[in-house]
Amino acid sequence: YTWGMKHIKEGDEIVLTIAEHHSNILPWQMVAEAKGAKLKYVYLDENFRLSMKDFEEKMSDRVKLVAVQHMSNVLGIINPVEEITQIAHKYGAKVLVDGAQSVPHMKVDLQKINCDFFAFSGHKMLGPMGIGVLYIKEDLLDEVPPFLRGGEMIDEVYEEYSTFAPPPLKFEAGTPNVEGAYVLISAIDYLERIGLENIYEHEAKLLEYGLEKINTLEYVKTYGPMDSKDRGGIISFNVEGVHPHDVATILDEEGIAVRSGHHCCQPLMRYLGVPATVRASFYLYNDFDDIDALVEALKKVRKWFR
Repeated sequence: YTWGMKHIKEGDEIVLTIAEHHSNILPWQMVAEAKGAKLKYVYLDENFRLSMKDFEEKMSDRVKLVAVQHMSNVLGIINPVEEITQIAHKYGAKVLVDGAQSVPHMKVDLQKINCDFFAFSGHKMLGPMGIGVLYIKEDLLDEVPPFLRGGEMIDEVYEEYSTFAPPPLKFEAGTPNVEGAYVLISAIDYLERIGLENIYEHEAKLLEYGLEKINTLEYVKTYGPMDSKDRGGIISFNVEGVHPHDVATILDEEGIAVRSGHHCCQPLMRYLGVPATVRASFYLYNDFDDIDALVEALKKVRKWFR
C-alpha cells in the first residue's frame, strides 16, 4: 500500500483479478482514488481459471502494479503466478502475490516466482490470528515507506522530522506481537516437519474424491474447474433451492464445519451470478470419511427442503 502511495501516479493502472479477496482489492481502491489511477480486472475463462489471454490484453506500459492471489479462497484455482510475473515485468510493472491461501497448503518458491511482494497470514496455517508476513524484494526495501510510525522503528527523532531504522526494523512500529511471532514460527516448523509436498498431495486426493462424490448429487452445483489439476483443496457449491446459510446451519447440526457467504469476494460472487456459496475446505487433518459425511448430510439438506 505505501509503495503504491509513493510510486503510483495519475493515469497509471493497477491490474487485479475478479476473484481477489477484498483484502487485495480495498488497498488498491484507496491508492487509485488518492492518486487518480485506474483499476483493471482480469476475468476467468469458461473453466473458472484465470484468463491469461485477458491478462495479456489488460497489460500495457501504464500498468505499474499487478496484484494477484496465488490460490483462490473460493474456487481453489492456483494461478500461474510465475508466468504472470514474467509478463508483468516485461512492462515494468511490480507484482504482489497474495499467498494467504497457498502457503499453508503447498510448497512455495519465491525465487522461482520472482514476484516483488508476497504476503500471507498466520491463522490459515495453524498459527494465531493477528499476525502475517510481507516479503519485499531486497532492492525494493528502501522504496517502501513505513506504514505505521512509533517506537522501535526510528533512528533519530528531532522536533520537526525523524529518520528511520534500516529494514526490516522501519516496518515494525511499536511493541511487536512477540507471542504471535513465536507461535507462527512453531506452526511453520510443524508444517515443514510434515512436509508441505505431503500436505498438497493429501489434499489433492481429497479434492478429487470430493469432486467425484459431490458432483453425483444432481441438485448440487459446484464452482471451479471440474478436475483437480492446479487446484487447492476447496470446493464451493450451492444446493438447488436452498440458501447457503441454511445449508451451512444444517451441516453444522450434523457436525460438519463449512463456511457460507460471499467469502470476502463479492466481485467474484457477482461475476458468478450468485449472492453466496457454501465452501468446504480440506486440510491435513481431514480424510475420506469426512467427505462421505458431507455427502450424506447434503442428502439430508435436500430431503428437508424438497
